[in-house]
Amino acid sequence: MTRSPNRLLATIFGAVYLLIGVLGFTVTANTGFFSTQGGLLLGIFEVNIFHNVAHLLIGAALLIAGLSSVRAAKTVNTVVGAAYLLLGIVGLFITGTDFNILALNVPDHVLHFGSAVILLGVGLGADKSTRAAVA
Repeated sequence: MTRSPNRLLATIFGAVYLLIGVLGFTVTANTGFFSTQGGLLLGIFEVNIFHNVAHLLIGAALLIAGLSSVRAAKTVNTVVGAAYLLLGIVGLFITGTDFNILALNVPDHVLHFGSAVILLGVGLGADKSTRAAVA
């Protein structure tokens, strides 16, 4: 695993996103599932229950892929990175509207764009000898 940047990154990001998902439930006790306003995780990241569940699912996908194989990690890093890039772009337009079902705020956008850059960079740039599975 330590010889593959994709496996290492997927495993680390997976564990971190699982932890974020679990910790998010500590600040969303009085928040609706799709509430456009959420609790503040670490005092800055706005989350609701749906956002927490999304973090758990993404974390699980990354962790499982990272522990599985280079090909799986490369594919999941690329797909999750692309999804975070899309979420970052869309999030800029839906914050403050009724469409903000993830209760996103500006620090969330920064985190999502940062995750996208790192995941896409490693997913597309590292482990070149292993082709990603085409979905």
